[in-house]
Amino acid sequence: MLIRAAQREYRTWSLDSRRWANYKPRPDDIVIATAPKCGTTWTQQIVSSLVFQDAQARPIPKVSPWIDARFRGFSEELFANLDTQAHRRFIKTHLPVDGLPLYDEVRYIHVARDGRDALMSMHNHFTGYTPNQFENFDQIGLLDPVVARPYPRFPSDPAEFFRVWITTPAVSGQTEGTPSPSFFDLEVGYWSERRRTNFLLVHYNDLKADLDGEMRRISSFLGIPVGEPVWPSLVGAANFQAMQAAGEDLMPQTKALFAEGPKRFFNKGVNGRWRNVLTEHDLTLYDAKVREKFSPGLAAWLEGGRHATGDPRLSPD
Repeated sequence: MLIRAAQREYRTWSLDSRRWANYKPRPDDIVIATAPKCGTTWTQQIVSSLVFQDAQARPIPKVSPWIDARFRGFSEELFANLDTQAHRRFIKTHLPVDGLPLYDEVRYIHVARDGRDALMSMHNHFTGYTPNQFENFDQIGLLDPVVARPYPRFPSDPAEFFRVWITTPAVSGQTEGTPSPSFFDLEVGYWSERRRTNFLLVHYNDLKADLDGEMRRISSFLGIPVGEPVWPSLVGAANFQAMQAAGEDLMPQTKALFAEGPKRFFNKGVNGRWRNVLTEHDLTLYDAKVREKFSPGLAAWLEGGRHATGDPRLSPD
């Protein structure tokens, strides 16, 4: 049953929330919802291994469609693929929660990451497209009166990219985030839903620190029991090195999107690179944005994760 219809429309060069109007939920659907470069593909692979109960490297865009991706062809084809899936469906989105319809029979997994770590991965991603993909985004933007401009070309210096990202919105009414909806507003939205029984908040830091434990937590939330004999192989298939090695099988479309293909997409998978990049002034800008947008509980969890700050559901704010 519908809990809440989408409350806001989001349209950027890569996203169009209107595509969710054609979504027809199944009682056991799973939605994996993140800001870009916060562990989306990682979580899709985890859920894939749980759903299929094996460590096979399946093409993630095929088994886990991204509904709001407006550059992935016609939505009719995507929904035809989604409708014919016989396995338990798990769907990707980069939309803020107020851009999604919420259903009580659907399970939502939100994956978060410290914004400073995410922006380093975003920079690698958003500057690595092929000329054809940049032109594709240009055309989308210029043909959409809401976007009405070509895709931005970002500086090669990640610190300069940070200064654009932290001050320039892609969505009307927001104050930052380009080329995506505001990272900060998105996190506030999912945090506000954290106590729903069909929502699970997962953190990138916790996946890195205890992949086995976080996978068991996801397995329990989804109600998918896994036999112990096969479990180690599922955890092994979900570590970064294994996914990087299987990049062409997991993300075959990246060969057309990025000049370096899956190597560019599965870049480093590490945190803390911002420490040698951002200046004191940059960090002051980031801290000011955190204080402006986040409650203390959200700020602490987003920086440290569950192992550092406790279960998000129990946070008083």
